[in-house]
Amino acid sequence: MFNVTRKSIQWGQETLTLESGKVARQADGSVIATMGDTSVMANVTFAKQAKPGQDFFPLTVHYQERYYAAGKIPGGFFKREARPSEKETLTSRLIDRPIRPLFVDGFKHEVLVIVTVLSHDLVNEPDILAMVAVSAALTISGVPFMGPIGAARVGFSNGEYVLNPDVEDMQNLRNNPDQRLDLVIAGTKDAVMMVESEAYELSEAEMLGAVKFGHEAMQPVIDLIIDFAEEAAKEPFDFQPADYSDLYAKVKTAGEAQMRAAFGIKDKQERTNAISAAVSAIKGALSEADLGNENLGSAIKKLESSILRGDIINGGARIDGRDTKTVRPIVSETGILPRTHGSALFTRGETQGLVVTTLGTGEDEQMIDALTGNSRSNFLLHYNFPPYSVGEVGRFGPPGRREIGHGKLAWRALQAVLPAATDFPYTIRLVSEITESNGSSSMATVCGGSLSMMDAGVPLKAPVAGVAMGLILEDDGKYAVLTDILGDEDHLGDMDFKVAGTANGITSLQMDIKVAGITPAIMEQALAQAKDGRMHILDEMAKALTQAQAFSQYAPKIETMQIPTDKIREVIGSGGKVIREIVELSGAKVDINDEGIIKIASSDAAAIKRAYDMIYSIVAEPEEGRIYTGKVVKLVDFGAFVNFFGKRDGLVHVSQIANKRLTHPNEILKEGQEVKVKLLGFDDRGKVRLGMKMVDQETGEEVAEKKEESSEA
Repeated sequence: MFNVTRKSIQWGQETLTLESGKVARQADGSVIATMGDTSVMANVTFAKQAKPGQDFFPLTVHYQERYYAAGKIPGGFFKREARPSEKETLTSRLIDRPIRPLFVDGFKHEVLVIVTVLSHDLVNEPDILAMVAVSAALTISGVPFMGPIGAARVGFSNGEYVLNPDVEDMQNLRNNPDQRLDLVIAGTKDAVMMVESEAYELSEAEMLGAVKFGHEAMQPVIDLIIDFAEEAAKEPFDFQPADYSDLYAKVKTAGEAQMRAAFGIKDKQERTNAISAAVSAIKGALSEADLGNENLGSAIKKLESSILRGDIINGGARIDGRDTKTVRPIVSETGILPRTHGSALFTRGETQGLVVTTLGTGEDEQMIDALTGNSRSNFLLHYNFPPYSVGEVGRFGPPGRREIGHGKLAWRALQAVLPAATDFPYTIRLVSEITESNGSSSMATVCGGSLSMMDAGVPLKAPVAGVAMGLILEDDGKYAVLTDILGDEDHLGDMDFKVAGTANGITSLQMDIKVAGITPAIMEQALAQAKDGRMHILDEMAKALTQAQAFSQYAPKIETMQIPTDKIREVIGSGGKVIREIVELSGAKVDINDEGIIKIASSDAAAIKRAYDMIYSIVAEPEEGRIYTGKVVKLVDFGAFVNFFGKRDGLVHVSQIANKRLTHPNEILKEGQEVKVKLLGFDDRGKVRLGMKMVDQETGEEVAEKKEESSEA
């Protein structure tokens, strides 16, 4: 009934297995990849005909994590997986980016890739396994895919690169001093296609070494997929790329001169309008048959690409007049919004980001429900890209995949320089509003985010800047690496290579390639050129700020205190009664964790002190010999009971009330009266003994005791 193909290799510390032929047999390609006890299923289907008039490649990738994979039931009211989590969205992008350039040029049939995590051992991360499974499924499906690709995760610990570190080693990298890198890489046999990383100020040489290490480590996986496909692959789909050379010749004749003049305009909006006019002129010169040709869009894009790329590769100026290494003019401003905790406006050429920092308390931390367990994050970064930023009308709604991906890239770049939570006990939220865009708004978010946090008083370890690099690579081997690319250079070029970091090293690197990979020599040049650009941008940012500023008067102030863990229950009280009372009476927010760390937050310093004193009175022990202010709670024949330390009461014996003989305490005291008492000690049963007569009731200072007055006097 089943025609099963199964292949395995030893990869690093685990066995990697690919299997097909038993599950999802109606898909064009279906592979279950297993490493350890983590299993991922990738299913590929593709339309056998392109839609009429289709002028782009409609590839869709969905990565989904099922909670049953880790033996969990989803939280929430509906108890089922709903919209994609941030992790699922980012992993979908991670899979899409290296495979998209490898489909045969001109293939415009719809392709759907669905990846499902079936089992998770909480040791082997499923994202790398998902990329391997998708590569194998595409390779055996018959779709015109010029793979396979391999993938690997690279760590960096104690000066050594580590292949596919455990989930536990990679979780919360910021609090794991033994790990300085989380890098994901994908590539073909000969070249790297995609890099995504989070790093802790690694040098350019160390990052390049990690890329080379990962590319070498994935080679056995590529060989495994080829071996697997030799038995499991279907017949290749009969696809012949359309020959539109005659159409391209007509397009070039009709509009090359006008298009070249349009690309000579430096202002983006004017250039965009001129390009649109050139396209209209081209269409006006073509016949009805040519206008109906489904390859017309490709022919026009080829003309645009040849003009932009040809000028640069032949040593000419870029479309805005710069050479290949110059960064556009930069203006950095901080403190521009009066009531926010921190704000910055970062402008680089025609790209601009307004980045705002808000400081919150532990209540504001984000709770994350994942297969690996629940966690909390105290650093949030949200990126918004409205249509007006590029002068267009268009969809406006919840953040899409691109916005989530760009926000996460900036998050990775900045998290490496954040202070430890014990030193700065705030939840930090950054919001980046992209108000103008013409190339690398994510790197503008990094620069603006660094300035905005310093404006809010966040003590960053160092400022962070980012720059986007581009590449023009021709078939004859000629190439040009471009610093600080424009939108058109990204769209018509061959590489988007983003590098962010401090003056000391790289904190994040992301690379996407639109051709069949780049060589180590090109990458080395791009890293060196990016470092020069980053240093220049840091110098420009320093004109606005170089270190943390004073706290905004509108930001909450937080004080931390550590209590013994056995006192946590007393501070919280039955059903939270005590801690609610502290919050109500003090006016401050109070958070307490399982380690006994308490965060007290308020914009009012007096409220923080009130809460601190109330908690201290609960958890601290009274000290013998100290003087306390208390309140008489009960009078009896032999003395007065005084509440003097939190909820602690003690007895002032009638002989210790005054320097004279009393027949009853009510001669001097009444219930509810405030008194100053000295802790004399504890009796054999642990009862508190207090004294009043040795304390000046006005000043609270201890005085010498007078002899008791004689009853005969």
